[in-house]
Amino acid sequence: MILDQASFGTTAEGRKVDLFTLSHGGLQMKLTNFGGRITQLLVPDRDGKEQTVVLGFDNLNSYLGDVRFFGSIVGRVANRIAGGKITVAGKEYSLPINDGAGRQNTLHGGLKGFDKVVWDANPKDSPRGPSVVLTYLSPDGDQGLPGNLRATATYTLLDHARLHVEYRATTDRTTVVNLSNHTYFNLAGAGVGTILDQALTLHADKYTPTNDNLIPTGEIKPVRGTPLDFTKPNPIGSRIGDLPKPGYDHNFVLNSDYLVGVDEAAMVLAARVHDPKSGRVMEIMTTQPAIQFYSGTYLDGSIHGIGGAYNKYSALALEPQHFPDSPHHPNFPSIALEPGQEYRHVCIYRFSIA
Repeated sequence: MILDQASFGTTAEGRKVDLFTLSHGGLQMKLTNFGGRITQLLVPDRDGKEQTVVLGFDNLNSYLGDVRFFGSIVGRVANRIAGGKITVAGKEYSLPINDGAGRQNTLHGGLKGFDKVVWDANPKDSPRGPSVVLTYLSPDGDQGLPGNLRATATYTLLDHARLHVEYRATTDRTTVVNLSNHTYFNLAGAGVGTILDQALTLHADKYTPTNDNLIPTGEIKPVRGTPLDFTKPNPIGSRIGDLPKPGYDHNFVLNSDYLVGVDEAAMVLAARVHDPKSGRVMEIMTTQPAIQFYSGTYLDGSIHGIGGAYNKYSALALEPQHFPDSPHHPNFPSIALEPGQEYRHVCIYRFSIA
């Protein structure tokens, strides 16, 4: 059920922001329509003790200055676009640059992506469970991209401790879309140690190598024999020191043979995380072809939120998505969206105890 809808503050532009509290299926979630951010997600451990397993804040001001995308929807285009340049329908567009050495690339939609706007919100109880439906009209030229894009993100708590997130979008001009969620998870609890002892499984035999600015080279290589091989459960910290650069921030190509039939006919079981201390398990299923794994490398303790200081490796992000920088690599799956088409992306986060 929907437990509460309360004021969460006001943006500098005078837009009112709300905070929604939903409870169902053994989960309790707090969600704000500023950036579609999950601020808390309470999950019981093996002893029944509930803790929030996501990094977040209890006030709007902390999110207004956030540059690390805590809990947010990222778009129009998640991940990186090289050089802040993109060609759509034969025309080149310049995008805001906000990432990389010397600020060379566009990351997660630009300077004011979907994480920094106020979405219209409609909470409702559905037969499947309580939902919040968020809608946003991204106007033609928003962050440099063409087309009036109408986007919807629906968060629903389902039976059996599942969070169901569905994204949809339509456009009136050819454009590009790649939506995802940038929640930071720590299954031990927000602010409780690091994620280095938590075991990660990624159903991905391949990844997309990058240059020093995390822009894909266009290659697709096997993970076997590298520190990126999580095809079997491995503690995240077991080989993190073997990486050429500190920490994980890599795009993994999901195996199509892990198709599952959970609420959607063509979802892939992408990832599984197990915290041995609390017993909590999170599984992620998605309709997307890839998932970005980020190990919280650049959290440095300067940010304080729910649970305390957020230090290096204090949480991980697992972002179902299309490949980074797809428009510059014809061999990558396309993120183009045409008028008359509908973009649709479904993701399920399933929690359990082991």
